[in-house]
Amino acid sequence: MTENEKQIHITGEPSIDPQVCKFIVDHPIFPEGSFNCRSKQMAAGSPLLEALFAIDGISQVMVSGSTLTIAKTIPDPWPELGQQIGSIIREKIKSGVQLIDPDVKKKLPSEEKIREVIEDLFENQINPMIASHGGRVELAGVEGVKVYVRLSGGCQGCASANITLKHGIEKAIREVLPEVTDVIDATDHSAGTNPFY
Repeated sequence: MTENEKQIHITGEPSIDPQVCKFIVDHPIFPEGSFNCRSKQMAAGSPLLEALFAIDGISQVMVSGSTLTIAKTIPDPWPELGQQIGSIIREKIKSGVQLIDPDVKKKLPSEEKIREVIEDLFENQINPMIASHGGRVELAGVEGVKVYVRLSGGCQGCASANITLKHGIEKAIREVLPEVTDVIDATDHSAGTNPFY
């Protein structure tokens, strides 16, 4: 039986987050490992990712082995979107094309480049904004496409620090570097000269 004659089974598994759903395919999608695609630019050169990002409201596709974890920004229910996603996955598998560019990870920015862009962002945009609250943010480290940040001054131990990090700093980082997968708070909020505990 050829690949085209085989039935392709896809199981949808909703997650705790209503904006995220996991799709498990009985066919290898990216045997090379995992890749977190956050934009149309990152999807370029990978036929399956390009087609998924062409769906209105798809904001992220994490591909790992034969599993796709997809995030949406629209209220459309998953059963509706899932049919569209399933059709695309089946069509791309049956076409016989390489679903994900095997060199996709090579397109990711280097740790050095990430460090350079974030330090510039912090110095010229973020720190001048949070300085009025007596706060400061610095880059604590870069590990692949994971970023560690440290808050100090008025931000250290502040009850609003998590909101500042998630909705301000993390959002700004993702705007300049959509490839970043995690922004991790490396601050010791219980210490410092002025923790708000």
